[in-house]
Amino acid sequence: MTKFLKILVLIVMIFGCKNENSSEVSTIEIVEVIPNNGGGTIYYNLPIGDILYVEASYINSRGENVKRNSSSYNNYIEVDGFVGDSEVEVELRAVNSNDESSEPILVRFVPLTSFVYLVQDSIEISPDLGGVKLTWNNPSNKTVYVYLKINNGSDSETRILSSKSINPNIFVRGLQAISTDFSSRVEDVEGNTTGEKNLGTYTPLFEQKIEKNSWRLVSNLSIDGNAWEGRTTNFWDDIIDTAETNNDNSYFIIWRDRNSGTLQWPLDIVVDMNKKARINRFVVWQRAYWYGGQAGVPYYYQAENLKSFDLFVSNDALNWDLLGSFDLGNPAVDGVIPEQSLEEAANGHEFSLEEVTGEFRYFKFSITSNFGSDTYVHGSEISLYGIDNL
Repeated sequence: MTKFLKILVLIVMIFGCKNENSSEVSTIEIVEVIPNNGGGTIYYNLPIGDILYVEASYINSRGENVKRNSSSYNNYIEVDGFVGDSEVEVELRAVNSNDESSEPILVRFVPLTSFVYLVQDSIEISPDLGGVKLTWNNPSNKTVYVYLKINNGSDSETRILSSKSINPNIFVRGLQAISTDFSSRVEDVEGNTTGEKNLGTYTPLFEQKIEKNSWRLVSNLSIDGNAWEGRTTNFWDDIIDTAETNNDNSYFIIWRDRNSGTLQWPLDIVVDMNKKARINRFVVWQRAYWYGGQAGVPYYYQAENLKSFDLFVSNDALNWDLLGSFDLGNPAVDGVIPEQSLEEAANGHEFSLEEVTGEFRYFKFSITSNFGSDTYVHGSEISLYGIDNL
């Protein structure tokens, strides 16, 4: 036993009456068992011979029969699906290339408390603009589903939040700025679940869309986006370009020939809001309509659309604070854009900041790449959300 295992592990050889057809595959030699949250890792030595894989058989905490396989290239197998803190039994067999199995080795050990309970106990909730922010600790790095129940006295709903991150920050938006009760239940992919836990009563902060009627382009600090029908100022005219018609052609077109003959990244668009605001999130839209393209088929994620960018804020247009680097991603699979990604682009790409910004007057949208063109860059709209007119 190693210092990692301080619980009693009993390994019992299960002997049965052998008949003339009994397997001649030798049994596995157990080296150690290291419990983890909701399961464990069993290390072993393989028997000599043409072993193809090791099979683990056990009953999980939901009473389901489970089988796990591990290639002969490994010297361990992982088992999970347990609530934890009570002894479990796992049978291991070596299987050869003729599909013959060894006699089972029975391994008993006590898993640590399931990570669903660790997540449940670590959930922290805090008011945010337009909703709340949830954080938790998930040391397993495995997917969990947090069922968040929201009740403001007149309306009740449940949001399902999913993450495999160790320390996620997840924002729940679209809530009214009134006293609201929150509770949670956590479940893993095996269906193991906690009970419902009261998280407390919180009041989401009032969030509003930052009005754009006072925004002005700072031309001397910005790229020229006025090629062809495009206009840089279309980026904040509250008209979102669609694929169905060219009647709403609202986008900027940055053309290399109007900008020293080359696209010199980053390509900056600097806006003076002529007021101060604080924001916690923003939404960006790509250009959708394409002349000569198939009717109704959007141009999303194509060569000339913007792809990645940095967002800066300032109060004097001289000293800038970076809010973050962002990327729309490239969802294409063999050149085909999934329908879900097209819907996301049509609804706008939403980006949440980790915290509410300080007050600022200017912002700089600094484009760092497109989807492949060395001639043009397009974008349709940006909207900011937070607290306006400070």
